[in-house]
Amino acid sequence: MSGKVVNLRQARKTAARDAARRKGDENAARFGRDKSQKLAEKDAAVRAARHLDQHQREASDHDDE
Repeated sequence: MSGKVVNLRQARKTAARDAARRKGDENAARFGRDKSQKLAEKDAAVRAARHLDQHQREASDHDDE
């Protein structure tokens, strides 16, 4: 009635690796974007800022009192 012999050092290392992999996968899903996505978002922000600047009203020379 002997069970399987387990090396505890290897079991701990395997468990730690699995936990790190799970945490890395969660972070990649939450924060990960590739370079093209980052550039596309930056380009869209620049275009939106330029669009707003082009449609901004100029300050009038007289004050409405």
